[in-house]
Amino acid sequence: MFKTTAAILIAACLLLSACGEQETPATENTAPENETVSTGPSEGSNTSNVVKDDQPSTKDSLAQTQEQETDQETTEDKKEQQIEKTYHMNENYYIKPNDENGEKKVVLLTFDDGPKEAEMINGLIDTLDKHNAKAIFFVNGYRVKSHPELLKLIYEREQIIGNHAWDHEDLKKMSASEAAKQVTDVQHIVKETIGVEPEFFRPPFGSGNDALKETVKQHGMLYMTWSNGSLDWDKSTQNKPDKVVQNVLDQLNPGSNILMHELPWTVEALDDLLTKLENKGYSFVDPRSIELEAR
Repeated sequence: MFKTTAAILIAACLLLSACGEQETPATENTAPENETVSTGPSEGSNTSNVVKDDQPSTKDSLAQTQEQETDQETTEDKKEQQIEKTYHMNENYYIKPNDENGEKKVVLLTFDDGPKEAEMINGLIDTLDKHNAKAIFFVNGYRVKSHPELLKLIYEREQIIGNHAWDHEDLKKMSASEAAKQVTDVQHIVKETIGVEPEFFRPPFGSGNDALKETVKQHGMLYMTWSNGSLDWDKSTQNKPDKVVQNVLDQLNPGSNILMHELPWTVEALDDLLTKLENKGYSFVDPRSIELEAR
C-alpha cells in the first residue's frame, strides 16, 4: 500500500515537472508589428550584413553630410573667387591690358540708375549670360532702400555691383561732406544687403571733383565715368533699340567703357549689340579683372 502511494506521488511530481519545462514566456522573441527579429545567425552566416533596409548606415549618413558641406563650400568659393587683375583703366576711362601682348579688343559693359524692375534686370542678365559676359550695375542708394530684393537679384545672378551715389544729383554742386555722405551711405546699404561693398564708383552725370575722387579712393573704389555713351537715356533714342546699337558702334574703340541704363529699349537692344560686337572681334572684360587704381 505504501509503495503504491509513493509510486503515484513520484509519477505526479514527474508530470508537473515536465509541464513546467514546456512553458515559455510569451514576451520572449516578440517584436513590434512589421519588424523582423533574428533568432540568431545560422551556420556560416555573416552577421555584419544584417542591416535594416529602412535605416541608413552611419557611413552613408556621414558621406551625405560631407557631400552637402562640399556643395556649400563650392558655392561660397564661386562667389568669393579671386579674379586675376589683367586690365587697368587709363585717365580717359578706357580699359587697357596690363600686358602689351594682352587682348586689346575688349569693352566694359555698364548699366546705371538701378535697380528698377526685376523683369528688366532679368532681361539684361539673361542676355549677358547668353554671351558669357559680366557687367557693372551702378546703383543708387535710394533705389536699393526701396527694393533691396532687386540688388540681391543682381548679386545672386553673379553680376557686379557699382556705387552710383545715394541720390541721382550733381555731386560737384554739393559740399565735400555732403558728397562724401552720398558715397558712404551707398557703401553701407549695399554691405548690409548683400554682404560686400562696391569696388567701382561712377558719379551721376559723370560730374565730380578732386575731393570726391579722394573719398572714393579712401573706400578702395575705382572712380570712373565712361568713354562710350549709348545715349539710351536721350529722347532721340527712346523706344529705338536699333539707335542704341548704332550709337555704341559709332563710338567703338578698343577698351571702350560703354554707358547704358536699365531701360526697356536697352534690354531689347542688348542681344543685337553684343552679337555685333562679337562679330567685330570684341570680347567683354570681366570688371573683376580691372585694377582698382587708374594709370
